[in-house]
Amino acid sequence: MKKTTLLLLLLSTLFSVFAQSPGDRKITLIPEPVSLQKDPAGKNFYLSPATRITCSNPALLGKMAEQFAERLATATGFSVKSVQASASLTGGIHLQLKDDMTIPEEGYRLLVNHKGVTITSRKPAGIFYGLQTLLQLLPAEIMSREKSSTRKNWDIPFVTIEDYPRFGWRGLMLDVSRHFFTVDQVKDYIDQMVKYKFNLLHLHLTDDQGWRIEIKSLPKLTEVGAWRVDKTGTFGRFSPPAPDEPRTYGGFYTQEDIRELVRYAGERFVNILPEIDVPGHSLAAIAAYPELSCTPGSYAVNSGEQFMIWPGGGQHFYGTLDNTICPALEASYVFLDKVFTEVAALFPFEYIHMGGDETARNFWEKSEQIGQLMKEKGLKNLDEVQSYFVKRVEKIINSKGKKMIGWDEILDGGLAPNAAVMSWRGMKGGIEAARQGHEVVMSPTDFAYIDYMQGDAIIEPPVYATLRLKKAYQFEPVPEGVEARLVKGGQANLWTEQVYNMRHAQYMTWPRAFAIAEVLWSAKPAGAGRNWNDFVTRTEAHFLRLDAAAVKYAPSIYDPSISATVKDSVLTVTLNTEIEGLRIHYSFDNSFPDAWYPVYQSPLKVPKDASWLKCISYRDGKPLGRMISMPVSELKKRAGIK
Repeated sequence: MKKTTLLLLLLSTLFSVFAQSPGDRKITLIPEPVSLQKDPAGKNFYLSPATRITCSNPALLGKMAEQFAERLATATGFSVKSVQASASLTGGIHLQLKDDMTIPEEGYRLLVNHKGVTITSRKPAGIFYGLQTLLQLLPAEIMSREKSSTRKNWDIPFVTIEDYPRFGWRGLMLDVSRHFFTVDQVKDYIDQMVKYKFNLLHLHLTDDQGWRIEIKSLPKLTEVGAWRVDKTGTFGRFSPPAPDEPRTYGGFYTQEDIRELVRYAGERFVNILPEIDVPGHSLAAIAAYPELSCTPGSYAVNSGEQFMIWPGGGQHFYGTLDNTICPALEASYVFLDKVFTEVAALFPFEYIHMGGDETARNFWEKSEQIGQLMKEKGLKNLDEVQSYFVKRVEKIINSKGKKMIGWDEILDGGLAPNAAVMSWRGMKGGIEAARQGHEVVMSPTDFAYIDYMQGDAIIEPPVYATLRLKKAYQFEPVPEGVEARLVKGGQANLWTEQVYNMRHAQYMTWPRAFAIAEVLWSAKPAGAGRNWNDFVTRTEAHFLRLDAAAVKYAPSIYDPSISATVKDSVLTVTLNTEIEGLRIHYSFDNSFPDAWYPVYQSPLKVPKDASWLKCISYRDGKPLGRMISMPVSELKKRAGIK
């Protein structure tokens, strides 16, 4: 057997080709590595049917090597195999663990030369990330879910790469409460995120619209709380369901499902952070156990009808029904102890997220029980009531051997002594928590909320704000004056009120998650900051990889953005694109413009009787953006014309 293995490895030398790539394919890695040196002669290593993968420690790396071999074999059609050998021979891919303290945590070294490919790290996670980089060095077709019918040569450029992450917390949050995603769909989401070196999946498991995790000591949480009336349309604007409408939409993860997700994620060096959102956002729990509310009444899981009111003008939001677990009831803490006991046993990650955000307190103001609690505990206001609740929840979570993290509202009224803060309302919550000596994770709305629209509102599913890719790429997790050691990292958050299926979840995630991945992994740039134009070039190359993997993404960087003003009593339109080198063609005559229509060069005066502006972007004579049809009535609204 050993002789056969050695023979295969030697044959790989004969069948692997070292040559100049005809097109000298550009290296377009995301996230950008710490250091990359390309061979000046432009030589390449080529995969072949005889290529083999070896590893220095089969017990720790063997399964990873097998999975990578399967990935290569799927797209190439080669019978790439992982063979257990103690040393690398010329022509193969060698994975090597080495007790070298000069390699940082999660870091790796990747060398491609005439001898083949070698990835070296201190720990298996570093090898895994090196393999993700190696995939990106291969042609885009390597991501295909079946054998490529077009690619014949599988070249890897000769390179030397030294790489390691800037932050240890590199996360994506997936809201599975507003819309439920199956175990297989979550696995696929994990598969996509690890390609870009994310290492944390934050699962928002509970909210007003569904309780998604089995708690065996509280069976009604999933018997009742996991189901609601099925509605299609614009979430938050649905009509209230009739009492007799069937509650058939939803689902939940059994504890066995959770164990499977944890196992699957762990094999890919991803931790799963569970979130149980309390005391607000708890209507699904109260529908199951109404005795948890300060406000007696009949409760049902929300199906997307509005019940939170946002008056604007600086006024605090309020609820038309009480969706909070009552801080004044001892039963609430008994309930949460049961929940966190089972959650802690299922998730090995050191943190549990307790939510703590957006507590509508108008019902607390009228509650005799809350008033009595304030009197007994000497609480001066409702911020201190919430702080009392948060501190008790922290004690429960700590008693399970876990640390607590919550949204930045847990600062209100006084922060729990050992809590970490996830800053979402901008950076100020994280800054304040760090000043108090607490660890923080940055996920601010203005840079990292990937549920926001990413193109012009006229063509995007309606959300109340916009986050373009260019803005996401400007994210800097460590504000000036904050101790860097207290910033654990950051994450992008995908809330799913308007995300009904996984294809749309992909569309919302990519390419903005490219930007977040690079911000969290790559070194902080010096001088002028990150190179946006270079990032765009790499992003476009990765669109081809997403195409090959059949992963949906938003082409919004190609779409014009449209603004309108009134100038000299004339309605005037300005068109812009996020990236350079595009030509915008437009029409006002109701027809659909193409490359033969006028090119936008300066602000346009809208013809007096025009009804529509239509525009589309081109590059090199080919359409890239989507056709945008904008009613003139909408232009007038944007210009402030009533």
